[in-house]
Amino acid sequence: MTQNDMHAVGEDGVGLLKFDFLGLKNLSIMDRTIELIHKLYDEEIDFVKIPLDDKNTYDMLTRGETEATFQLNGAGMTRFLKELRPTNINDINAMVALYRPGPMAFIPDFIERKNNPKKVTYIDDRFKDILEPTFGILIYQDDIMMIAVQFAGYSWGEADKFRKAMGKKIPELMAEQKINFEKGCKEVGGLSDKQTKDLWDSIETFAAYGFNKAHAASYGRIAYLTSYLKANYPALYMSSVLTADSGDVDKIAIMVEECKRMGIEVLPPDINESFSEFAAIPESNAASPKESKGKEKIRFGLTTIKNFGEGVSKEITQNRKEKGKFKSIEDFLTRIVGRNMNRKSLEALIKAGALDSLEDRALLLHNIESLLKFSKDFSKGDSNQDSLFGNLDDVSGLYLEKTEPIPIEQKLNWEKEYLGLFISGNPLDQYKEFLESRGKDIKEAKKNKKVDTVHVLPGLVESVREILTKKGDKMAFVKIKDYDDEIECVFFPKVYETYKQMLINEKCVVVKGKLNERNGDLSILVDKMKKLSDK
Repeated sequence: MTQNDMHAVGEDGVGLLKFDFLGLKNLSIMDRTIELIHKLYDEEIDFVKIPLDDKNTYDMLTRGETEATFQLNGAGMTRFLKELRPTNINDINAMVALYRPGPMAFIPDFIERKNNPKKVTYIDDRFKDILEPTFGILIYQDDIMMIAVQFAGYSWGEADKFRKAMGKKIPELMAEQKINFEKGCKEVGGLSDKQTKDLWDSIETFAAYGFNKAHAASYGRIAYLTSYLKANYPALYMSSVLTADSGDVDKIAIMVEECKRMGIEVLPPDINESFSEFAAIPESNAASPKESKGKEKIRFGLTTIKNFGEGVSKEITQNRKEKGKFKSIEDFLTRIVGRNMNRKSLEALIKAGALDSLEDRALLLHNIESLLKFSKDFSKGDSNQDSLFGNLDDVSGLYLEKTEPIPIEQKLNWEKEYLGLFISGNPLDQYKEFLESRGKDIKEAKKNKKVDTVHVLPGLVESVREILTKKGDKMAFVKIKDYDDEIECVFFPKVYETYKQMLINEKCVVVKGKLNERNGDLSILVDKMKKLSDK
């Protein structure tokens, strides 16, 4: 190991060979998915033997369903894949290599030639032997080196220096190479001035960020394998993706939305079904896990709950494995005892909805002191308290002090607080029929882009950012979100002063104002606001 920088280590320094080791979480995601496939379906997956011509995979990519895949996600790449309609691994390798600064300029031409072979042309027909797999387009460093050797008279050592000059993007080196390359192409390859110029122009465009074939094939293979697992084992793959993204609320939210789009139900944590991490759960009425293949649901893991430790999570899952599911809250508190089950842990379980299958959330939270005392006394072996709930299998209001039901909005807010997002619903759901009947939403307002037009937009307050103007007055930038999109709303000082008491995160509101555009970003300059209500 060395603490020298890469230039001192390499040929410009002490002459050592430099390796770059990349740590990709995608490898862990694939590994976990394989374990789940084996565990649930008793299937063995060998990545070396996975077919590279799987129709499900290419159909999925052609539809643009690329979220959570390696290298193939993102709006730009997805759009190109839908246009390309990939049919083999070489298409994926090429797109991975092309979607970089420089080579990206060749993508439209590559797509056109892929879909219409009559469009394939070569600067010189002799290039066909080298460039036929890429439809006559320069994509890989290897192809440029081959052309330099065969048509410019370079030795392989000189061709490698040419490759390094491109990679380092040093103008002086490229200028020197241009003279040697053009001279060689004319004298050795017999290319015309125009052919030589066209070839060099392509090389310069490519040089900004060119891949070699091995790099592209390595990335392309992982890209294909992640796509294969998503296409053929969707719930298992997405549960692995969610586990890998644990702790990143924004990414979790994106992946949960992708699961919903795929028709995979994502459920809040449950004391009798959740494991420590996200898990794919077979259908409860299926005779065997194999019979529920493709119909699984995903459960939030216990460690994804805020303020809930890994130690107590493992204790719960291990106890459930040895003694079966928990039958009641009493059963739970007598089996999971000790300092791990403190107030913070129990409250987190209740508010996250993990104990809903055992008892009503409002009842448990209202009587949490009694529950904690029972747990504490039982752990000490207090024989005077045989059971807080008598000898019944369940807990009922008869033994615990009754209380009012908790509004659904409060339950959803707890989910947002303890899980990072709404799982069992959305505060806007109570107005869903009204919202759908309007036919006008944030996405529609942004799509039209008619600046200064007045819009009335219902939504959820996602965030409030207060700032001071140059005069020292307070104003705010507020993010409003509906089911499909979000937009920034600008509250200037007078308007902000009028409505700031209503601007509370997760509250349902309706804003009225003009559409504004600044530096390409759209926003609403708010004039009025109301709370969204049943009226």
